[in-house]
Amino acid sequence: MTGPAQQTDSARQRLGFFTRLLDDGTALQRYRNALDQFVRAEEVGLDTVWVAQHHFHAAEGGLPSPFVLLAQAAALTSRIRLGTGIVTLPLEAPLRVAEDAAVLNLLSGGRLELGIGSGGTPSSFPPFGHDPADRAAIYERHREALVSALRGEQLTSDGGALYPAAPGVLDVVWEATFSAEGAARIGRRGNGLMLSRTQPRREWDAPSSPQLQEGVVDAYLSALPDGVAPRILASRSVLVVDTEAEAASWLRRGIDRGRSFVDSQGLAIPAGTTDAELLAWLDIHIGTPDQVLATLGADTILARATDVAFQPHPVDPPHETVLRSIELTAEVGRQLLDWSPAVPAVAVR
Repeated sequence: MTGPAQQTDSARQRLGFFTRLLDDGTALQRYRNALDQFVRAEEVGLDTVWVAQHHFHAAEGGLPSPFVLLAQAAALTSRIRLGTGIVTLPLEAPLRVAEDAAVLNLLSGGRLELGIGSGGTPSSFPPFGHDPADRAAIYERHREALVSALRGEQLTSDGGALYPAAPGVLDVVWEATFSAEGAARIGRRGNGLMLSRTQPRREWDAPSSPQLQEGVVDAYLSALPDGVAPRILASRSVLVVDTEAEAASWLRRGIDRGRSFVDSQGLAIPAGTTDAELLAWLDIHIGTPDQVLATLGADTILARATDVAFQPHPVDPPHETVLRSIELTAEVGRQLLDWSPAVPAVAVR
């Protein structure tokens, strides 16, 4: 019998690709690139693809309407599961989220993974008529309405309920949090736990993100009702390339783009900090398969996760580099995780 500090589900781990759609180019180019990336992910045997939702700020995320894009992805793929990571629920009408999720799940053959959360850029809340200070309360109201609709409860005075019915979507609801308290609430509800690629830290010598997430995972597992299998998604910033020389060319971009996170925390980087140390603090993994395996090998959360998703952010290299990274991700997954491709291995170019 495993304790709360261990993964309690013996099922095979799933490996996925996550994108915030931040490619250089127009919105249309971003969307077409994402669809190409999803197709490539299915071809190499990955299990899931995930998209983030952002409003108004193109530099933070390029997709305000995740269900629309995932519907197109459903038409271009046949097996891979399609996840929202996340729908910013306070900014959505929860019954419309339920309806969109129900239609997408039906058209995709039951391939939806519905990730929701309270986050979002504070300045995006007023245009939707909300104060960002109220996000937690709004989230709870909207989550309850979403769940009621998915359960099939009566919604109108004349007996109307969610159409098409989608009670199965309740089994694939995920919630995002940074905190142990939030994880315990998610666990009590029996939902999946979504972990960020990095944890907020106020001090340079604070514990690493995986160390901080250990307590989050513990709280989640301890709160799960008996008989409910854990679902834990660990997202990580990973760019896998063919050669060390190519890796070196992307290291500086990763550091420069990741520095904005350090600056937002108001931290001063100690003198003498090496690039490797800075990348480790930023939770960014760039390199050949062997190099990425070496840096990810210290991440204790990956062994506890039921799902792992690699994202090319904040590096955001060109489309062709992302496609190649997706191919090489499968090689990393075979060696790092309890994972094997969902389809026979394809030739890696």
